[in-house]
Amino acid sequence: MDTTQKKTQTTRMTEGTIWKQILAFAFPIFLGNLFQQLYNTADSLIVGNFLGSNALAAVSSSGNLIFLMVGFFNGIAMGAGVVIARYYGAKENREVQRAVHTTIAFGIAAGMLLTVAGTILTSRILVWMGTPADVLPESAVYFRIYFMGSLSFVMYNIFVGILQSVGDSRHPLVYLIVSSVINILLDLLFVGVMGFGVGAAALATILSQFLSALLCLYQLLYKSPEEYRVSLRAIRFDPPMLRQIISNGLPAGFQNSIIAFANVIVQSNINKFGKMAVAGCGVYSKIEGFGFLPITCFALAMTTFISQNLGAKQYERAKKGARFGILCSICMAELVGILIYLTIPALVRAFNRTPEVITYGTAQARTVTLFYFLLAFSHCIAGILRGAGKASVPMITMLCFWCILRVSYITVIVRIIPSIRMIFWAYPLTWTLSSIVFLIYFLKADWVHGFEKK
Repeated sequence: MDTTQKKTQTTRMTEGTIWKQILAFAFPIFLGNLFQQLYNTADSLIVGNFLGSNALAAVSSSGNLIFLMVGFFNGIAMGAGVVIARYYGAKENREVQRAVHTTIAFGIAAGMLLTVAGTILTSRILVWMGTPADVLPESAVYFRIYFMGSLSFVMYNIFVGILQSVGDSRHPLVYLIVSSVINILLDLLFVGVMGFGVGAAALATILSQFLSALLCLYQLLYKSPEEYRVSLRAIRFDPPMLRQIISNGLPAGFQNSIIAFANVIVQSNINKFGKMAVAGCGVYSKIEGFGFLPITCFALAMTTFISQNLGAKQYERAKKGARFGILCSICMAELVGILIYLTIPALVRAFNRTPEVITYGTAQARTVTLFYFLLAFSHCIAGILRGAGKASVPMITMLCFWCILRVSYITVIVRIIPSIRMIFWAYPLTWTLSSIVFLIYFLKADWVHGFEKK
């Protein structure tokens, strides 16, 4: 009994020194995201060095399409985390249990649906995106195999979301490190040693992701405190709880989908510049993932911190934590951005030594990396507002600027100035405008007490 209580206390973010609680929660997420990015980058590094530019283009352009397919369900999972964190902060353990088991049931259904949709629609979407003809066959193989393992990455995100919502960011880190190492070893074995194609890289990712999901499930089944311990027999849809989860997660899911859709449009415009542009920009997207590390970890930390503290009615603590999280996020993101700006040619060269690939990757990086602080600010405010139960605000803001305006700008500007650099400038432009809107809302709107009245 005493052991369980101690474990529970260490995961609550409603007690203790604010900055220590946030950093103690965010740092394992940062490390976890670091290994996740290494996990994702391993495919491109190994494929680029062993299989050449065509295979590199096939794998490196994967991010936008994958996010388009899985972003909606991950957004719903984020909404579930908000609900769980709110009940956990309020110490309503029965509701926590209902939310946890309904979330897992949703994840199983979503994973199965995504497996079917992904394998059927992959080729059609790649053609619609204007994927270069000499890259299309390998891209289709990679994506189709990847989506056959949809259940693994959906359930991994569901399990990690549950653990993080109750303040446990350390166990997901350990499991992710293990699976990342396995993924890299399998990549080297399948591609480097056995000489298999890009499909083997996707298979390595699936197998390692299943491992991380199983490790998380083991933690929830056998090692977690009773408040959120999982029972296989209790996994079912609770309709009222499912409605609550969907109402909280739908804006985030829709937001993810519209951003992903906009980025797919961006990718389709990049595809028009040829396979070297696809490879170079795809490599940058992998490198950019490292720039997202401080952004993602603080956005997630803010969602959990705000949810738990508003659930516990600690409003001033929530405000102080929000200010600290924003400051840390923008400072760390900008430092990473400067580092990438200075080292980008060498970083791209590690993936592929073709001069055109290096040129395209460097051009994109040196257009956008110095603006990472704006991206960090927008994501951090979005995380705060999701934690406060106001997920519709970031959804509408990002719909307007990161989807409608971004796509409109690119559609017009590329016809006037047919330069790939004009596509790259779409990102700093839309980040700036969304940050202005978020700043005004954060300073003027009563987002804390609006939560209280709900």
